[in-house]
Amino acid sequence: MTRIADESGVPPATVYRLFGSKRGILKAVVDVSFGGDDEAIEFRHRPGVQDAFAAEDPGAMLDAFAHVHRGVMHRAGAFQHVLATSAVVDDEAAEMLEIVRRQRHQGQSRIVRDLARRKALRAGLTQRAAADIVYTVLSPEVYRILTVERGWTEEQHEAWVARTLRAQLLGTGGTDQNAGTSTARRPS
Repeated sequence: MTRIADESGVPPATVYRLFGSKRGILKAVVDVSFGGDDEAIEFRHRPGVQDAFAAEDPGAMLDAFAHVHRGVMHRAGAFQHVLATSAVVDDEAAEMLEIVRRQRHQGQSRIVRDLARRKALRAGLTQRAAADIVYTVLSPEVYRILTVERGWTEEQHEAWVARTLRAQLLGTGGTDQNAGTSTARRPS
């Protein structure tokens, strides 16, 4: 907390007054990195998320969520990696990571519930299994593997996410071969 105060040029008391603790700072960073600003709007009420749910076609909805995911990972992917590594040795970081993961799973499960409501889930796929697929495909770990370790562009990753979600979740008719490929080359 003292180092943050020193780096930002404010008294430590100001940092404590604004954030209360290291956990308060972590929460503020998570909120801004996920939402893209410091407005007090729940992620599910953000315009991009609302627009994705408003898509009439289930495949288009998944494409829109792939795009939302790309923005979140652009802003928060590196931070989530730092949080996960910090969680190994820091109890407050571990608590925050657990909260982030639980909230991410709850939020991403809404995608599956919407697909089930539309009767668009692939035959034989349970909502629980579908939620696990979404949670995995939209994970910061997979994003990091493909973009950092394997060198994919964000566009390539977004296209892969869209194709993979369509192929794994949707029944026939939801696996349009052109999904998510309009601007990105497929990785070789």
